[in-house]
Amino acid sequence: MKLFKDNFEKIYAEYYNRMFLFAKEYVISEEDAKNIVQDVFLFIWEKKDILEIKVSLSAYLFTLIKNKCIDHLRHLNIADQFRKEYKAKLSALELLNEMTSSEEDLEKIIHDAIDRLPERCRIIFIKSRFERKKYHEIASELNLSPNTVENQIAVALKKLRKELKDYLPALLFML
Repeated sequence: MKLFKDNFEKIYAEYYNRMFLFAKEYVISEEDAKNIVQDVFLFIWEKKDILEIKVSLSAYLFTLIKNKCIDHLRHLNIADQFRKEYKAKLSALELLNEMTSSEEDLEKIIHDAIDRLPERCRIIFIKSRFERKKYHEIASELNLSPNTVENQIAVALKKLRKELKDYLPALLFML
């Protein structure tokens, strides 16, 4: 568009401060607001030959700024979510480091968790996982249906996952 080629400096001078203040209102950081405005002007300069504006120049520029601010804030939100996730993982690792200093400690934690299972659930779990018995063998030995054995194993695994959630990365490493 010839308007931009011939009048870019004038448009820049006329709109920069207003666009900057608008962006700063939403992104807070002066540096981020400056970058957003510069990105918009760079976009306009790069597309000056093909841009077709069907609204007022002011409305067009502020729509570009608004959209850049939205993109920026979405990016910050995603980055914040990742920071929270990493912080939780770091806390879990630090807790694991404080609570366990050896493989024996982890084994004790696992055995204590298994000991806290309901009695029938614990017996079935031990027969399945430690004695390596098949569900139908356990069912026959305990006079239960194979479905009951399967359900009890599922209950045991759910309870153990919940209780040992902070230790799972270390447990996976030990396997």
